[in-house]
Amino acid sequence: MRAAGRTVRARLRDRIAASDPGLLRLTAGLRTVGAIALTLLVLSLLRADVHILVAGAMAAMVATFAIREKQPAAQAVTLALGLPVALASVSLGAVLNTRLFVGDVFFVVLIFCAVYGRRFGDRGTALGLIGFQVYFLSLFVGATASTLPALCGALAVAFCSSALMRFAVVPATPTGVLLRLRLAFRARLAQLVAAQVELLDAPADEMDKALEAVREGTARLHETAMMIQGRLEEGTPDESAARLVQRRIADAEIAAERLGLLLLTARTAERADTLTLHLPGAPAPSLAGPELPDEAGATLRRDLQALHALVLRAGSGDTGTGLAHVRNRLLGYRDEENLPPASAAVQDVFRGIGESARAVLGLRIALDGPQDESDDSPATARSREELDAEDAAIDGGEGAEQEEQTGLRRPTTRAAVQVAVGSSLAIVGGELLSTQRWYWAVLTCWIVFLNTASTGEILVKGYRRLLGTVFGVVAGIVLAGLVGGHTWTAFALVLVLIFAMFYTAPLSYTLMSFFVTAMLGLLYTLLHTYSLDVLVLRIQETALGAACGVVAAALVLPVQTDRRTNELLGTVLERLAEVTEAAVGQLSGGPADELLDKARDLDQALADLRAATQPLIHPVTPLRTRRHTARYVVALLETCAYHARTLAATAELLPTHPSIAADPRLRGAAGRTVRNIGVIAARVADEHAGAQVETGPSIASLLGSDAGTPRYGRITDRVLRHLERLDEAVVGLARPLGVPVAAPKG
Repeated sequence: MRAAGRTVRARLRDRIAASDPGLLRLTAGLRTVGAIALTLLVLSLLRADVHILVAGAMAAMVATFAIREKQPAAQAVTLALGLPVALASVSLGAVLNTRLFVGDVFFVVLIFCAVYGRRFGDRGTALGLIGFQVYFLSLFVGATASTLPALCGALAVAFCSSALMRFAVVPATPTGVLLRLRLAFRARLAQLVAAQVELLDAPADEMDKALEAVREGTARLHETAMMIQGRLEEGTPDESAARLVQRRIADAEIAAERLGLLLLTARTAERADTLTLHLPGAPAPSLAGPELPDEAGATLRRDLQALHALVLRAGSGDTGTGLAHVRNRLLGYRDEENLPPASAAVQDVFRGIGESARAVLGLRIALDGPQDESDDSPATARSREELDAEDAAIDGGEGAEQEEQTGLRRPTTRAAVQVAVGSSLAIVGGELLSTQRWYWAVLTCWIVFLNTASTGEILVKGYRRLLGTVFGVVAGIVLAGLVGGHTWTAFALVLVLIFAMFYTAPLSYTLMSFFVTAMLGLLYTLLHTYSLDVLVLRIQETALGAACGVVAAALVLPVQTDRRTNELLGTVLERLAEVTEAAVGQLSGGPADELLDKARDLDQALADLRAATQPLIHPVTPLRTRRHTARYVVALLETCAYHARTLAATAELLPTHPSIAADPRLRGAAGRTVRNIGVIAARVADEHAGAQVETGPSIASLLGSDAGTPRYGRITDRVLRHLERLDEAVVGLARPLGVPVAAPKG
């Protein structure tokens, strides 16, 4: 009974960890709700009126979500600096809100300074956000000089409550967050293996659904790996430990992705080069593949389920003989003589299972320390020796510095000017709609500029906010009718909506806007200013603010979506060329390089490009051809990134892996591919560039590969396959990007 209870708890823990990596959304929601509840409790004991209660609740929310630093000491400093900024902002708001022209001018100046402050990092961003939001708070509650002392006291209580929740009740150290992210990585890895089992068993008419689950699982695993990458520096004791975790996470991610591709190849009628990650509905291989033989399918199913169990039990501390037996069997597939008799494609899957088991073993050693080796088979012992040699060879390196833009080219300066102009328009238009609640238009204009970098992104964000606001107004009407004059019931519902707002914010901006607007309906009820006209005005002001933001972005120092995506595409191509050239250079015997760092830089550049293309692939986009082109280009870049990551991971093994040796024949093998990447990048930067993409004989034939070489006798054969597919994908990029392709030389 106890064992069953532990199993249920473990499954529940894994589900929660996988759905919210690092528990970051849960932590944010609990901190904010806790800070607001504590503030309301203290202020109610002090017999504050409802206006002060609302102000305190809003201030507690701002003081909690504005802080972005990862280290607790830095958070404490920013929170301490935020209180005087908040007090100054609310004081100026109380004095200036009755002076129409002077107050409006100051508000615009404050907005400019708040956005410009982003150039100073997380602290500058937080202080600017606190200054703006607290000034908005003063307008919302109608602050006056007579109510200023009570408002300042409420702000002090709110900041103290936020500090108590952050540092005592719901603490989150970088080490603890990284530990939870590791658990999430394991849980998502297990979910991906489970999806791969479903792909193996799926009948032909359900293959597309099973493939979609594998795609989604691979994307979620990659997302978690990137989150871990962003917190390694703060969450590990030294650089060597950080690089060790980085290496093992990368190994596990690449092995799992490769296993999915091998399974797809075994189940389909054609070679699978990519799962087209993150792009549901993007081009995929034909799914009309042959059924696997019963015996081979049964063995594969057994071993995939065993791999799934191995992943799940890797973090449980289970070191029993059953686990050792499973691990030994799966690692044995890394030796050719242990492969079951089957077709070449099916044997590739067994090899992929063996490599995945090795990655899981390395992940467990890196995260949990040395393990019991008494039941190791010879294959497992060899894998441990390889991992130990790799661990000993890991050393830190310095990253390259990026050139900083200056003047109006600096994104923060440009955004500050744009927001100031848009806010000025919003103030004028907002006051024409309502002389009392014009600030809603300014708030929307401010928000649509947050975390956006092009006119298209601002347009999409404004649309999503307006959509969420419309539905939120309907919910606000219903909730206001239910709670009526029940003050504490309304506050309880406000807390629920705020938690939902923070928990859904990273998932859906429309949902977040919905919960914000529904919450505001309750706040208006508490302030006794609720009416249907007020909520309709909220929609009008939101639409106006979004329109002002789009107009400012389009007319003032504009960054067109095409220009933005072209710049990011150029960066992706540059990173792709760097990773490919460095990996092949090291595989051919050249000097060691920081390949994993370069590969992660490529991943980050691709993630930025993917985000920037959202306006192009949004369902409301009328230009279908451009939408399909954008999706197709990103899908091909996903293919390129996968092969480049695999080449980098293989090259990283060279110094320590006993069965992998540098092959001088590979020197220059990626020359044509790298040149083609450069040609495409030049054409993206300048549409008049005249160079052509080259095609010709296969890379393997150019190297004079021996026909008698065993299929997996040398690592060169695997490298050549990835280089071939990378070369094909790069040539494939030429057509949608309008780059001419030279005819093959006879």
